[in-house]
Amino acid sequence: MTRPPHICTCGQIVAHGVRCTCQIASTRARNKRHDANRPTAAQRGYNGAWRKARAEWLQFNPLCAHPGCNALAAVVDHIIPHKGDMVLFWDKSNWQSLCAPCHNRHKQRLEHRS
Repeated sequence: MTRPPHICTCGQIVAHGVRCTCQIASTRARNKRHDANRPTAAQRGYNGAWRKARAEWLQFNPLCAHPGCNALAAVVDHIIPHKGDMVLFWDKSNWQSLCAPCHNRHKQRLEHRS
């Protein structure tokens, strides 16, 4: 059974599970405004030294640390968000290996709550 389409706030009829073009444009504009005020990745500490440390960490900690997940890790996550604190950023006791789905789903959900 398929779900019925919905009416977007702009008045267009949109299929279930599909975003209207006005919603996509709105999201892109919001993201662009957010990125304009955000420091670059290098300014936040994600530079060549980080890439080297990350690769070394993943070599010795290759599996996702999320309970019940045994996937290969692709992300070195900061357990406690560093928010620009470079001491916390480089504290390896604050690092954990996560696969991309666990990082994007579980970890991001926790960070958005706080």
